[in-house]
This record gives sequence, C-alpha cells and structure tokens, in this order.
Amino acid sequence: MAEGGDARPTAMPGPDPELKRLDRFVGTWNMKGHTLDSDKDNVTGQATFEWLPGGFFLQQRIDLDFAGFEIKATEIIGYDAERGVYPSTVFSKMVGVPLPYEYDVQGDDVTIRTEFGGGATYTGKFGEDGKSFSGGWRPDKDAPGNVAYDLWGTRLT
Repeated sequence: MAEGGDARPTAMPGPDPELKRLDRFVGTWNMKGHTLDSDKDNVTGQATFEWLPGGFFLQQRIDLDFAGFEIKATEIIGYDAERGVYPSTVFSKMVGVPLPYEYDVQGDDVTIRTEFGGGATYTGKFGEDGKSFSGGWRPDKDAPGNVAYDLWGTRLT
C-alpha cells in the first residue's frame, strides 16, 4: 500500500523494446539442411517460436532429425539490456543440463553462439521477404562436441 493509505497498484515494467527484434522468428518454420560431410540433406524438421505471456521471453520448440538422431528441445530467449544481447537457455532431450546460448540480431543478420561442446557459432540471414532464412553452424577449432552443418528454412505460419 502506498503512503497515506493509497491502494493504487504500482505500474509493472513492460518488455524491453529491443525484444521486438525477435518478432521475425515468430511462427512455425520448416527446416532442411546437411552436415558438411554429406552430399544429401540429412537435417530436417520444424521449429516453432512464440512469445510467452507477458512478452518478456520468446520460446522455441524444435523437432529435428539430425543425421538420424532425434532432437527435441525447448529454448527460452530473453534480453539482457546491460550487455545488449539475447541470452537463451536450451532444454534438450539429448543432455541433462540446460545449455546456454546467446543471440545477436542486427537487421536481417543473426548470430547465435554457444560455448557448449567446445563452442560453436551460427551465422545466418533472414530472406528479404521475411519468410525464409539460411545459414550455418560452425564449431570452434578442435571443438569435439559440435558438428558443422548448413540449414535453411521457410516460414509456414
């Protein structure tokens, strides 16, 4: 209660306007790609991005066949205003620990970084129409836990 018995509620802060940069991800995406050692597409699946209630966090649910391995995961992406980055945490059926990632979104360009498995970076780009993307993951030099692959996709919804 405010001083003097005033029971007016205090306004809650809203989501940081920088989160709007993530709006481009919202929807369901068909994805296809291949590991760099393959002549054919061996990565296929879908990812769905949606805002959690309140608009402070973006959730990704992903279901991939990655060269014969089933990958299912949920990722929660937020915004760190002090550093100007989008930290995320991935919860996967493949490992029993939360995996930290960090997004950087500048116009059409997207960079995603993780230190997990020795480190890897995704560098990609949204298509001009906003309905497609392409890019690739590259492990850090001598990173034993990551695989290099290219990935592209189209928005379904």
